[in-house]
Amino acid sequence: MTTPTVPTTTIGGPHGTVAQEDLDAFISQSLAGFPVDGAKVVLIVPDMTRSCPLALLMRILHRELIGRAAELTAIVALGTHSYLEQDELARWFGATADGLEATYPGMRIVNHEWKDPSMIVKVGTLDAATIKEVSTGLVEEAVDVEINRLVVESDVAIIVGPVFPHEVVGISGGNKYLIPGCATHEIIDLSHWCGALIGIEDLIGRRGITPPRAIINAGCAMIPTHRLGLCLVVKSGTDEVEYAAMGELDDTWAKAADVAVASHVVRVDAPLTKVVSIIPRRYDDLWTAAKGCYKMQPAMADGGEVILYAPHITDLSEVHKEIYDIGYHCVEYFTKQWDRFKDLPKGVIAHSTHVRGAGTYDADTGVEHDRIKVTLCSQVRRDIVEPLGLGYLSPDEIDLDACERDPDILVVPNAGEVLYRTKDDPR
Repeated sequence: MTTPTVPTTTIGGPHGTVAQEDLDAFISQSLAGFPVDGAKVVLIVPDMTRSCPLALLMRILHRELIGRAAELTAIVALGTHSYLEQDELARWFGATADGLEATYPGMRIVNHEWKDPSMIVKVGTLDAATIKEVSTGLVEEAVDVEINRLVVESDVAIIVGPVFPHEVVGISGGNKYLIPGCATHEIIDLSHWCGALIGIEDLIGRRGITPPRAIINAGCAMIPTHRLGLCLVVKSGTDEVEYAAMGELDDTWAKAADVAVASHVVRVDAPLTKVVSIIPRRYDDLWTAAKGCYKMQPAMADGGEVILYAPHITDLSEVHKEIYDIGYHCVEYFTKQWDRFKDLPKGVIAHSTHVRGAGTYDADTGVEHDRIKVTLCSQVRRDIVEPLGLGYLSPDEIDLDACERDPDILVVPNAGEVLYRTKDDPR
């Protein structure tokens, strides 16, 4: 039997703030039309690397769904990020002193268990011809689509989370909470590599179905679960909701993406020569903190420098240790030496190129020219950072107050979610 389409409802708009009581009423009214009665329902939510009033949203969703759904589970869409410990889950979900179970009785709360094969289900295979078609010829190889078992075995999946400009797919959110959020390495790596071949400056902030999102959408079409959405635009670094859309996932995501571009893109008068991106503590390694560089790259002048000020960071990646072996390079460095790197995870190679940004590599001379300089100002030592292709600066060597007074330096607080472009950039 065909499941009826859920109509889309919206509230708010760019740069505004939806009052909590209005958001509560909006979510409650919209959920009344969701087909969740007697169903197995999973709520797919972001990890702690996104600005999101998750505790507020979970309290409303739990209150409205716990008496209607036969089963209710919240899954943190980690992709291959580090698992959240129990104390982190408690903070993220806003548990009372009595703990998660007492705060959310009857609702299971779990990480996406991407390391546990028993929690993964293969839902299909995208053949090489399909991948070539949806990626507009950028990649051509078959890929298995493997998804979290709890998602596949549910009747309804409600994606709950914010939408921001994104380096891999253009605009985050929507189906991305399923792939990579609830998927495994193979399709994650392929979609990220596709994005790397396009390049951040041509991809980040692009609305619509970009080639990486087309791969993700094709994989998600194989998941039997009814996909619905509560897609949000959240004021970066806060719990303030500017906009929310609820209904069928693809439609709600598209509407939220339009608002995200209006709210989360800053236009500067001229290319920037030096930027200090102050990395918030929600990013606990360079793997995630590099968003403070991604969001600046389109606005940088040739030869400009982005300093990632992150004195709390001690590790380049908690999970993907291969980055210590390959370092940070432009995409040509890898494509022109593919036999050397072809057996490494494509997702790690893609991350390397995203951090380093645009550049060229001469295979005959072995010389690499990068468009901008990226400097890491953290607890990771100089003898580790510099051989990997990044600049090094000790946190003790930078005066943030002086940087803010310098008219030639832009200091960006809470970096990583707002995209910067020049005013004459047509993208």
